[in-house]
Amino acid sequence: MRFTAFAILALGLITALPAAAKEGGCVKGGAVGGAVGHFVGKGHAVAGAAAGCAVGVHRRHQAERHQDEQQQQQQNPSPKG
Repeated sequence: MRFTAFAILALGLITALPAAAKEGGCVKGGAVGGAVGHFVGKGHAVAGAAAGCAVGVHRRHQAERHQDEQQQQQQNPSPKG
């Protein structure tokens, strides 16, 4: 029960934190993943940190792509009509 509540809280934090912070991708995700893995059982903290790092990097890259697309749209607006 304690793990379930903590996992839900950690996943909520991952999704709520802005992914645009470049230095926060792997570090932030790895910290949360490591904490969740720690409560799962012995030896899972490293696996949780690795998974959290991967998720953090993926979210950061998505945010960067989205930001690049928005900048391109602002620089080259499509003709209406």
